Amino acid sequence: MKFSRAADRTPVPWKNGGGVTREIAAWPPGATGDFGWRVSLAEVAADGPFSAFPGVERVLTMVEGEGMDLALEGIGPRRVDARFVPVRFPGDVPTGCRLLGGPVVNLNVMHRRGPAYGAEVEVVQGDVTIGPPLSGGTVIALPLGPGAVLPRRASTPLEPYDALLFTHSDPGPCDPRDRLRTTGRTAVITLRHP
Repeated sequence: MKFSRAADRTPVPWKNGGGVTREIAAWPPGATGDFGWRVSLAEVAADGPFSAFPGVERVLTMVEGEGMDLALEGIGPRRVDARFVPVRFPGDVPTGCRLLGGPVVNLNVMHRRGPAYGAEVEVVQGDVTIGPPLSGGTVIALPLGPGAVLPRRASTPLEPYDALLFTHSDPGPCDPRDRLRTTGRTAVITLRHP
């Protein structure tokens, strides 16, 4: 298991000035533009276009704010105004964004198209049992609010957006102490990769 503190992530400003991105993890580790998958938090502060990512699928989950209208070229409009509901769309389709009532924060999961990569995002309420995936890949648990505690790290409560990362190479079955204790919501991201 790897532990990633939200406070340690560097904000990267968007080229168009409309927001910042904080990367949580990528595959392969350290990959930038040529990732197999990437998980990040995006703070959208202004209307404008999304960056295009050729050959990439996106799963966007709004976790803060009132929402946004997306205009996907050749596909049509898509309203994102419900928190904690994953929305899929192609990352290489020109996409415009109009905020509905101020800034939003999105959990942004992107992966390459094709059989080698994939991603599932689920937002669950309450305690979560987490651990390494059964066959390949990575699982990330991301508390979306305060009050989460991992019993094996009880002296250090998790802050919102801290992340627990499990890969298929982590030894052994899930330890009972890896039950994330919380009354809030947690995003559980299951990523397939070689």
